[in-house]
Amino acid sequence: MWSGEADLMHFLNLAQEEGLMVLLRPGPYICAERDLGGLPYWLLNRVPDIRFRTNDQRYMGYVTVYLNEVLKKIKPLLRGQGGPIIMVQVENEYGSYSACDIQYMVSLQQLFSHHVGTDALLYTTDGALVKMLQCGVVTGAYATVDFGVYSNVTKAFEIMRIFQPRGPLVNSEFYPGWLTHWGEPFQTVGKRAVKTKLYEMLSVGASVNIYMFYGGTNFGFTSGANGGETFSPQLTSYDYDAPLTEAGDPTPKYFAIRDVIAKYLPMPNLTIPTISPKGDYGPILMESIINLFDPLARTLFGTNQITTTTLPTFESLDLPYGLVLYEAYLPQGGPDSSILHAIATDRALVYVDSHLVSTLSRTQKTSTIPLEQPYGSRIQLLLENQGHLNYGSGMEDFKGLWNVTVNGSPIPQWNVTGFRLNTVKPLRNLESTRSNHGTLNNGPVFLKGEFTIEGKPLDTFLDTTGWGKGVAYINGHNLGRYWPLAGPQMTLYVPAPYLRRGQNELILLELEFVPRTKKMTFVTVPKLGNNTET
Repeated sequence: MWSGEADLMHFLNLAQEEGLMVLLRPGPYICAERDLGGLPYWLLNRVPDIRFRTNDQRYMGYVTVYLNEVLKKIKPLLRGQGGPIIMVQVENEYGSYSACDIQYMVSLQQLFSHHVGTDALLYTTDGALVKMLQCGVVTGAYATVDFGVYSNVTKAFEIMRIFQPRGPLVNSEFYPGWLTHWGEPFQTVGKRAVKTKLYEMLSVGASVNIYMFYGGTNFGFTSGANGGETFSPQLTSYDYDAPLTEAGDPTPKYFAIRDVIAKYLPMPNLTIPTISPKGDYGPILMESIINLFDPLARTLFGTNQITTTTLPTFESLDLPYGLVLYEAYLPQGGPDSSILHAIATDRALVYVDSHLVSTLSRTQKTSTIPLEQPYGSRIQLLLENQGHLNYGSGMEDFKGLWNVTVNGSPIPQWNVTGFRLNTVKPLRNLESTRSNHGTLNNGPVFLKGEFTIEGKPLDTFLDTTGWGKGVAYINGHNLGRYWPLAGPQMTLYVPAPYLRRGQNELILLELEFVPRTKKMTFVTVPKLGNNTET
């Protein structure tokens, strides 16, 4: 729990060693474009009618256990104990959530205060609108606002002053970039706009925390999604068009921010960062290992294989992410063509007699498709969880298939197989075979390729251009989802610690399309979409 990538204490100690002060956001909800806003998926399994982010005592029971553990752990690193943590955030932008449960915020504040005391400042952050702060502030926590380059600084801080009459003006999340969803242009914010707005805030004596200053990556299946009118899953990359990129490299925006800060504070005598060297490890030939629908693959990767008359959700199968295969035989004696209706959360590939015929999509609002096959055929729906909602209302976001009918009639029996896909170790002893290219009409395939690194491994980027949609693993590490058919992200960031001197292994689970070359390649520059500085 407190080791590896989850070693929070080591991270906080590193911050202190570098002379950084920490604004800690332990949640329980953090947003951050993470799956379910950082809440664990299994809450939807254990308490199916749970009401997130409210004083629902079933929810608060889990919250209390979690916060007691975290806040006890970090207490020695609070400012009053000699540590780097100067502020601790209570919840996150609660004023943007429809519940507006004031007692929930009071309960959280009391829990935080019990552990933090006077060793650090408790605070809240909300969008700079009166209606947001009305629900987001709580007595005993300093009220701050967050906004980006398109907001009016004077008006934003005037609204903050309504709820926080005394103390410093604080923008606790100043956005120098923005998040991006699959299928839309890469979101950018120009350096001039960032520079101008930062200058405006500092000129009135405001304190500013930049979010994100350093881009990141939601490795594996940890990226979330936004809801509302359209379901919009987020990229694997959390580069965010930040001043420091996903790989930690400085951008012109970084130097623009540095120039503004230098007008108000002395610059420390530190080495100015430069772009780090990247590894060019060339193309890799990918060969097929096994089809996901193969009986052996089901044995190796399948979990919770059941026969049922009702359609289970990911959560009821205890699957946090991955895929679920729903299979059934259609009744005999029907017409030669029929209409399938199903609501998919989130995206399903539809096969008839093991042949790909169409796609159901929550994003595209596709729920009805023709089946030009006679009754008696086997239907397979391979459902992908593209990330639980991380922002806004409706966060009780169950993944599954709903209202499934053929010509208006329900299907009486289903065989269901879940694929967690958190590891590819079962493939180690399987030999690669010759594979076809083009559209994968008969189901997803695992592919494997090997490459050699001479010398010390360097950061690099895996270029997925020309492929379809899938998941990539380097030496067992899940790099995350790729989807060049949708874009704009074409490369996956590969940190040097995931690589090793000598032989390395790349494994793909490709869902839809294999290019003729059957090659992936490493590049030294990321391809995330147009990123023009203005």
